[in-house]
Amino acid sequence: MALPAVWLMTDATRLPAPQQAIAALPREAGVIFRHYAVADRAALGAELRALCARRGLPFLVAGDVGLALALRAEGVHLPEAHIMRAGAIKRRAPQLRVTVAAHSLPALIRARAAGADAALLSPVFPTESHPGAPTLGAHRFARLARAAGLPVYALGGVNTENAARLRGSGAFGIAAIAALNPDKQG
Repeated sequence: MALPAVWLMTDATRLPAPQQAIAALPREAGVIFRHYAVADRAALGAELRALCARRGLPFLVAGDVGLALALRAEGVHLPEAHIMRAGAIKRRAPQLRVTVAAHSLPALIRARAAGADAALLSPVFPTESHPGAPTLGAHRFARLARAAGLPVYALGGVNTENAARLRGSGAFGIAAIAALNPDKQG
């Protein structure tokens, strides 16, 4: 699986029914399934995995290697606290891509050392997911992305108005929730 330019991050609160958003994704996109606390996560995951397979989009499961394997997902996405599990996961299931959440240069260095395929660095801009949280901004994001030594995606508040500020930043791509939700656009 080649890494896509864009990741849609599903979200049980902000994007409870992601099917329409997945159907509208461009071909160079992928989906990270994050619906953690839904009643039947496996059934929803299977439905979304099938939709992604029909569209040729990579599908990663956040935080659950067993579910990723059961759904025949292309990979797994780990929270920053579990970055160091990336190597063990790749040894156990070499077919899986492993992406990780990161919020700092030390986390990016750990991700590279652990063998992660990519990191989602956040929050770049103010975001609805974490209102009031400190942000990296475009310049700091660029400095960190260039120093990372692995593909880095910009996550957090990235939208059509500010994405241009990331040109030339070293970002491999972007990851988003609201910016890829057709119900939130124009």
